[in-house]
Amino acid sequence: MEAYRAIEVFSALSQSTRLDTFRLLMDHEPEGLPAGEIARRLEVPQNTMSSHLGILTRAGLIQPERHSRSIVYRAVVERVREIASFLVQDCCGGRPELCEPLVAEFTPCCSPKESSHV
Repeated sequence: MEAYRAIEVFSALSQSTRLDTFRLLMDHEPEGLPAGEIARRLEVPQNTMSSHLGILTRAGLIQPERHSRSIVYRAVVERVREIASFLVQDCCGGRPELCEPLVAEFTPCCSPKESSHV
């Protein structure tokens, strides 16, 4: 990832509503959420939410997909990997054992969720 792209990502996430939106969409991967539902859950007017969703989309953090009359937004998980890799690409000076705690930090979030179906 180029530095200017990383700055674009960080800029998009530097506003609280956009950060909350991105985190909400990460929580709803892989199904995503319709734009109106995102606005309702975050208690943001739909026209304001539309602007925030546009900024996150241009930064490559989320992706819209039309479903009939609604637009469903999903987080771009690959972009999360890219930005995390960008931040740690020169990490640890060739000593990977120093990065083990960082890798371990991501492991719980990526484990399969327990099924609530019996």
